[in-house]
Amino acid sequence: MLRSIHDSLEPKLVTLFRRQGYSWADFSADTIAGLAVAIVALPLAMAIAIASNLPPERGLFTAIVAGFLISAHGGSRYQIGGPTAAFIVTVATVAMKHGYEGLVLATLMAGGILILMAFFRAGEMIKFIPYPVIIGFTSGIALLIAFSQIRDFFGLSISTVPPDFIDKLTVYVAHLHETNFIAILVALASIGIILLTKRYIPKVPGPIVVVVLSGLAVWLLNLPVETIESRFGAIPSMLPTPVWPEITFEKMRLLLPDAITIATLAAIESLLSAVVADGMSGTRHKSNAELLGQGIANIASAIFGGLPATGAIARTATNVKAGARTPVAGIMHAVWLFLFMLLLSPLIVKVPLAALAAILMVVAWNMSELKHVREIMQAPRSDRIVLIVTFTLTVLVDLNFAIQAGIALASILFIDQMMKATQIHSVESDEDDHDSIHHKLIPEGVEVYEIQGPLFFGVAEKLVDTLLLFQIPPKIFILRMRYVPLIDAAGLHALETLQERLANNDTVLILSGVNPQVRRFISQSHIDEKIGQENIVDHIDKAILRVNEVLNAYNV
Repeated sequence: MLRSIHDSLEPKLVTLFRRQGYSWADFSADTIAGLAVAIVALPLAMAIAIASNLPPERGLFTAIVAGFLISAHGGSRYQIGGPTAAFIVTVATVAMKHGYEGLVLATLMAGGILILMAFFRAGEMIKFIPYPVIIGFTSGIALLIAFSQIRDFFGLSISTVPPDFIDKLTVYVAHLHETNFIAILVALASIGIILLTKRYIPKVPGPIVVVVLSGLAVWLLNLPVETIESRFGAIPSMLPTPVWPEITFEKMRLLLPDAITIATLAAIESLLSAVVADGMSGTRHKSNAELLGQGIANIASAIFGGLPATGAIARTATNVKAGARTPVAGIMHAVWLFLFMLLLSPLIVKVPLAALAAILMVVAWNMSELKHVREIMQAPRSDRIVLIVTFTLTVLVDLNFAIQAGIALASILFIDQMMKATQIHSVESDEDDHDSIHHKLIPEGVEVYEIQGPLFFGVAEKLVDTLLLFQIPPKIFILRMRYVPLIDAAGLHALETLQERLANNDTVLILSGVNPQVRRFISQSHIDEKIGQENIVDHIDKAILRVNEVLNAYNV
């Protein structure tokens, strides 16, 4: 058991080194791939921090510290970690309500939750989050990200952008007359450069081209647009000293919902990213080790002045395409980012905010999952409802509530479908069944009903209500359970109630076709003592024999 847990949590880096070693050629390939990813990550890390209403260096700190640790301790061969656009809304909201120190504590708690998830092997459980819920909140986040960039895209003079969608809209409309058309031109040109680069020179990262060209244009032409330097001043060229936040029970209680949201998002996005990398490379990730790495990275990112971190799908895909061989590529990406910050920080601050807004607009478009939204809108009605509700709540309420409500609604609709799928009916007309009682001699005064599907709380009442169908109670009631794969506490209680009501009418209950697992639960709850062990059989022929025994006893 302990060995199994150790293997599931062992970092992919350690597993690879132990099994296949590491050569100079591997290091060269990883170093080059790490450089390619760092070039993509540099503008994104700053843009995500700025979009979260925080200084750009916090995004760099996150990409360096968390990026290093996610690759060193994670369970994916190619995963690249750092700040991602999915966190923008949550980070901005937490920072505005509780300050940056509150965000640090929430991120620390999220890291602890992720580590607990890893030890409890929750990596495989993430896949049980309904697909329409994932697409709904991902699309909602994409809209919120794009909407949050309107200030810098249009060059509006707004000191603080509120976190709520409606409040944002109100503020934007009030400041629309301040539109800076030069900023719009810079933003549109930036989007054009990204699209053209992707089409004609796909190996060159569009965002870094935008950062370089827009920075040069602002510097050479002295364009009247806001830059990183004009809003935030200089950015540090070194990592900050680690600082542990003040921790109190009251603060932890207050921040727990946000910590759960951060942990859930980190888990979902990192595992989705790892799956994407597996699909591109033909490898397999270790989901629980990945969660452990995410937890360690988020704790370290928080105390080093960073943001929540997770696996970044676009950067991970870039890593695979760039020829990475091991997690060392992700480690080198963090090293390259540190060198960029150390050597290029005076130049980085010249980048216009409109260009960074344009980069995030493109990211939001790529996140919008429009193709998958269209697919779900052609799916069953229940999936469409879950998608629309999750999307709407993400945009208009908050991500916490959206995820909870989406999962709850999906569960309720699933239970409803299971209730409809589970049938309880008379089997006299089952003529097409080779094991049908239609071809068997059933004495008068015997009723045979069958359950098809799990006997759980959703259908328990339906079972008891079958007794209302009888004007005259039968002498014997056979309940065929050959198609009952499982039973829960409510189902057991329904069986007990059915037995008691039948007994009150002097009717004998016989259970037929009970599988071993269901039989074990019936025995553990001692219901077999009330029904009678001799009245619980595994085949309809045995049930009919038992019927004859009971009737003979009556006649005697």
